[in-house]
Parts: sequence; structure tokens; C-alpha cells
Amino acid sequence: MKSDNVKVGMQQAPHRSLFNALGFTEEEMKKPMIGIVSSYNEIVPGHMNLDKIVNAVKLGVAEAGGVPVVFPAIAVCDGIAMGHIGMKYSLVTRDLIADSTECMALAHQFDGLVMVPNCDKNVPGLLMAAARINVPTVFVSGGPMLAGHVKGQKRSLSSMFEAVGAHAAGNMTEEEVREFEEKVCPTCGSCSGMYTANSMNCLTEALGMGLGGNGTIPAVYSERIKLAKHAGMAVMELLKKDIKPRDIMTKEAVINALTVDMALGCSTNSMLHLPAIAHEIGFDFDISYANEISAKTPNLCHLAPAGPTYMEDLNEAGGVWTVMKELADIGLLNTDCITVTTKTVGENIKNSVNKNEEVIRPISNPYSKTGGLAVLKGNLAPDGSVVKRSAVCDEMMVHEGPARVFDCEEDAIEAIKGGKIVAGDVVVIRYEGPKGGPGMREMLNPTSAIAGMGLGSSVALITDGRFSGASRGASIGHVSPEAAVGGPIALVKEGDIISIDIPNTKLDIKVSDEEMTKRKAEWTPREPKVTSGYLSRYEKMVTSGDKGAILVK
Repeated sequence: MKSDNVKVGMQQAPHRSLFNALGFTEEEMKKPMIGIVSSYNEIVPGHMNLDKIVNAVKLGVAEAGGVPVVFPAIAVCDGIAMGHIGMKYSLVTRDLIADSTECMALAHQFDGLVMVPNCDKNVPGLLMAAARINVPTVFVSGGPMLAGHVKGQKRSLSSMFEAVGAHAAGNMTEEEVREFEEKVCPTCGSCSGMYTANSMNCLTEALGMGLGGNGTIPAVYSERIKLAKHAGMAVMELLKKDIKPRDIMTKEAVINALTVDMALGCSTNSMLHLPAIAHEIGFDFDISYANEISAKTPNLCHLAPAGPTYMEDLNEAGGVWTVMKELADIGLLNTDCITVTTKTVGENIKNSVNKNEEVIRPISNPYSKTGGLAVLKGNLAPDGSVVKRSAVCDEMMVHEGPARVFDCEEDAIEAIKGGKIVAGDVVVIRYEGPKGGPGMREMLNPTSAIAGMGLGSSVALITDGRFSGASRGASIGHVSPEAAVGGPIALVKEGDIISIDIPNTKLDIKVSDEEMTKRKAEWTPREPKVTSGYLSRYEKMVTSGDKGAILVK
């Protein structure tokens, strides 16, 4: 056992004295030591129930013959961090989570791990750590929130942000906004649409690192507690069979996850996190893979914000494994990949049944024949940009319009809510990328304001920042190279014509090469917005969005 390094032999007598101080018995010292990485806190709604999940995992580990030991991981609530300096601290936590978990796990020589994340950067951060540490590991999340209900319709957090835009446009009263405020987030859990948290928890199943139902069983269901107990038991089985994360998270598994991503219509943030996870296993993930996979992968689900269904509906319809079964039936998945069940993908999904063909469209009747995400390239984004194609209305799939240029999110929001953006415009928000932000803020406030003001079918938004999974419309993010390093987005001027062609994966500025060269020669880098603390260190080490915003030396 790996933990023998801190438990067995005369040289380890001092170590044993410290375990004695922890109350370990002689019997426990002879058993595998399993680290339970708890992301519990009292500020993130998706994490407030994780103490219950952790306790259930501990029971499962102990029942299967292991000794569970809990240690923490941080997590930020993107919704609470949205629209102010706090959003600079969201994406950057992914790497803090990975680094700190690696430190804890290897410093204490755990034999196995159960990761208990839920929201946004917490899930990919722990997946990155799992690949680095490479001891038997199982993921079990806290589960999604139930949808809210307002005036007889299911609603979610994206509805809340759009209600603020509707109020700014004079289309909703303060009392109506208050009703949304009180009802759209009715339970604990990760917000109820196919936003980043739920996207990554679903993709954890597709990667093979989570048990069936991990991404979809609602947080408030007792079935979630049972799942957590089984996760504790599963890590002990992985330990017996010596199956580790790098045996599971192979190149083939990452491609499986990208394929499932396309079918589900996941958050564009997955195109930051999958490359970062792939990097940890030595797989050089080019975001252009997305178009190759999308071209042959039908989009089977339209969960909020793309459509009127929610995570609870996906769960009742059969969950992620049922989506995977639809894809596997036409040969789109590698079904030989091993998973945390100790079985293959094919063995896991063979008995899955689609119980609601409106929630999970069958292969014969997809929402579209191509996947939910697209990578756009062109002279405005030579290294790529990302759009959630499944959440774009037909009118905006091809669009040309004048650039309305803003050098930060706040200025754009002021213009949108002030009625200065009109139908046909292309809002450009720059200097919000990984370096420029720093931290690559999400632009849910401006996209929601555009939608709430009735401009969602006539105004596009492009940025070197990123979008929440709750954003919808022609919202094109991760424009690379970013403005802070002199990418073409830094050279756009007010009124330049921007051309968007999502079906043909193109993003261009209709300005001559000669003029762009002249502008580049006149461009000068801006002083960093932050000069101290973690963000300053991050800005110096982070790569561009097309590389997954990973940290390098």
C-alpha cells in the first residue's frame, strides 16, 4: 500500500505517533487510507450539501474495508462572483484546486481518493489533480438543483439574469423580478440547467471517472446519498484491481467526453477544461477537434438555456449513460474504455433505455445533425474561438454587423442597459482574456442583458473572455490570441464590420490585411491591471484560451 510509506517500519515510528494523535487504531493502521476531498462550504449553493455526501462516502469506504480521511478543497460560486472583481477569481481557482489537492494527497500518501466536487472550476480542478496523483480515484458530485417554477413554467438562474435585462428594458416590473429572485433557485445543488457545473459533472461520467447518475441525480434526492456510498465502495474495488485515473482518462476517453459534450450541448467552458485535463495526461488537445467531432455528432439535448428542459428531466429520461447509448449505437463512442465501475463503457451503458425522447432525442430525430459547440476561426480569431451553437437562434447563425467596441465588461453592460446597442450590432468586449482580465471573466451579465432586452436574435457578442453555461445567443468567447498579447481583437475599431458564419466555422473582420498590419504596428501592450497577489502570478504564467488557459513555467 502507498500509505505504508507513512505507516510501516521503524523509520515511520514518528509518523505513527502522529496517527496516534489522530485517534487511529492499530486495526485502521493496517487498512488502506482513502482521502475524501471535500469541497463543502457555506457560500456555494451547490456545496452546502456536500457534508452529507462526504459522510455517505465515508460509510461506503469503511464498509468496503478502507479508512476514510477527509481534507478540503476550495470552490467559488460563479453566480455570486459574477459581474464584479470576484469573477477574476473564478477560473484561476481551477489550478489552485489541482495544485493544493496534489500537495495534500502526495504529502500524506493516500492509497486512493474520492473527489467530492460540484460547481464549475471545482470539478475540472479535481480531475486535473486526479491525473497527476494517479491513485485509484472516484468522483461523486453534490448533484444539480431542482428547477424553479414561476407562473407555471420551469425556470433557472439564467432566467434570473435575463429578468434583470427585461427590467432594464422596461418589460418587467420590480415585483416580477422579485418573484423570479425568490423562486428560480429553490434547492441546494448546482444550478439546474446545462451550465458549466452540470456540464463537467456529466462529462465526468463520459470520461469514466464517475458512476452512472453522477451528473444528473438531483442534490435533494436520497438516491444521491446512495450514489455516494457506492462511490466509497467503488474506490476500494479500484484499489483491489489497481485501476488508476490514467488508465481511465486516456486520449480515447477524452474524445468520448468531447463527443458526449456535443450531444448534450454543454457549456463552452468545457472547451477550456477538456484541454486542461488532456494536458495532465500528456494529450495535446487541439480545440479544432471540436469541429471534427461536431460534424459527425448529432445534438440530442436542449437543456436550459438552450431549451425548456432541465437536469431533473435528463435524469428521469435516463441520464448521461442513455445519451452515450444513443451515440454508441451508431459507433460514435469507444466502448472499450475502462471506467470507475471496473467495467467498460460498453458494459455500463448496454441496458440504458431512453425514457423520454423529447428530453433525449433519438439518433433518428436529433435537434441538429451537428454538435452543440463550434470552434470558429478567421482573421479575427486565428487560433480559434468557441460558441455554443445549440443555443444560437437560426437568425444569428450567419450575421454581419458593425463592431461596438469595449475594453471591459462594465462599459459594455452600461451601453447595453443604456439602450446604446441596437439590432444588428456586434458587441466586442476585449482585454478580458486569461492574461488581460486577468482571469478570463464570464460574460453572463451582458449576454443576459442582451437577451432580456429582446436583442438576442439580432445582436452578437464576441470576447476574449468567456461565457457562463447560462449564456445563450450568438455569444462567441475564448477569442485567441487575446487582446492583451496583441491578438486581432485588440485591433478592432468602432464600426468595423464583423462577419460571423457559424455553419462554416468562420469569424472575420472585414478590414484589409494591410490595414490590420498597420494597426498592429501602432498597437502597444497595456500595463497589467493587477500587479500583486495570486492574479499577478497567474497573469505571468497563463496561456491563451485555445490552450485551455493552462499554467506554464
